[in-house]
Amino acid sequence: MKKTILQIALLIIALFLAYMIYESIMRPVRFKKERLLRTEEVIKNLKDIRGAQIAYRSIYQRYTKSFDTLVNFIKTGEIPVVKMVPDPTDTTFSRSIRDTIGYILVKDSLFAGRPGFNVDDLRYIPHSGNEVFNMDAGMIERSKIMVNVFEASALNKQFLKGLDSQLVNNFDDLLESTQRFPGLRVGSMEEATLDGNWE
Repeated sequence: MKKTILQIALLIIALFLAYMIYESIMRPVRFKKERLLRTEEVIKNLKDIRGAQIAYRSIYQRYTKSFDTLVNFIKTGEIPVVKMVPDPTDTTFSRSIRDTIGYILVKDSLFAGRPGFNVDDLRYIPHSGNEVFNMDAGMIERSKIMVNVFEASALNKQFLKGLDSQLVNNFDDLLESTQRFPGLRVGSMEEATLDGNWE
C-alpha cells in the first residue's frame, strides 16, 4: 500500500517536472510568436502614418505633430493628380511639363484598397489599450539647410502589454544594451530620414 502511494506521488512529481520543463521551453517561443505578430501590426500603422505625413508635406511643405490635423487632412484633404508630358520645345527630350489634371481625396489615394480602414484609429497603438503613438515634427539644420523632419514611435512596453512582463523587460534590455530604441519608430527628430528602425 505504501509502495503504491509512493509510486503515485513520484508519478505526480515527474509529471509536474515534465510540465515545468515544457513550459520553460514554450514560454519564450509563444512570446516571440506573439511579439512578431504585434510588431507587424504596429509597423503597418507606422507606415500608414508615414504615408499620410508625406502626403501632408507635399501640400503644406512641412510635417504635422498633431494627429487631429493629420486625421482631418486624410479625411478631407486632396492631392493633385499630375500628368507629365514632354516639353515640345525641348529637342533633347530631357525636360517635361507637369500638368495638374485633377484632385483626389487623400483617403482614396492612400487607403483605397483597405475596406473597413478607420482613419480615426490611426493614432492608436495596437494592443496597447488605446495608447496613442508618440509623434513629433519640426525642422533641423543639416549642411546649413533647414530640413523638415517628423518621428512617430511606440514603445515595446506599450504594444506588448499583457504579455509576460519579464520577457518584455529582457527584450528591452537586449535592445538597450546594443544602443537600439526599445520599440518601433519611423522618421527621426535628429536625422533627415523617413526610414523605420525595422528597415
